[in-house]
Amino acid sequence: MKVVAFNTSPHEHGNTYHLLKRVLSVLEDEGIETELVFIGGEAISGCTACLECRKNKDGHCAIDTDCINDCIDKMVAADGIIIGTPTHFADLTPAAKALVDRSGYVTLGNGGLLARKVGAAVVAVRRAGAIHAYDSINHLFGICNMMTVGASYWNLGIGLKSNDVESDDEGMRTMDNLGRNMAWLLKVINTYEG
Repeated sequence: MKVVAFNTSPHEHGNTYHLLKRVLSVLEDEGIETELVFIGGEAISGCTACLECRKNKDGHCAIDTDCINDCIDKMVAADGIIIGTPTHFADLTPAAKALVDRSGYVTLGNGGLLARKVGAAVVAVRRAGAIHAYDSINHLFGICNMMTVGASYWNLGIGLKSNDVESDDEGMRTMDNLGRNMAWLLKVINTYEG
């Protein structure tokens, strides 16, 4: 079993990174392979709704000048997907929005390539707006016929400077619970033979 996590923050080792690393550490302790992919530092195009992905049926976006097709390949190959974002004006980063929109269009238009995978949103926030970003990511999982994993609170951590979330005890406990819940669900699905 494998979980791929996408860090869509423009700051590679900012608060989003620390939250994702905490979840991945728990998953690794549970025997699940993990990969952390940083895409926040790249120039990524948004979806143009050209619908070429639905015509081409090759599992890729027609825009091939950035990393999104590689991300889609990683999502399709994984059992679980985590998308992490900091909160920008009460919503996702542009990289997260591009990943959500383009992977959604491509995978839905190519036979539901993410169906029955496990997904989780992770959000870093300074003060407010995280729930909107959290919901935006979870909408991808819902429309793609995935199972969304929660924890003991919404999957978010509070902090301003690059490692402030480490001091958010409740946020860190939430990441631990998220990792355990995701591991449990992945193991249950892996043993199902129906």
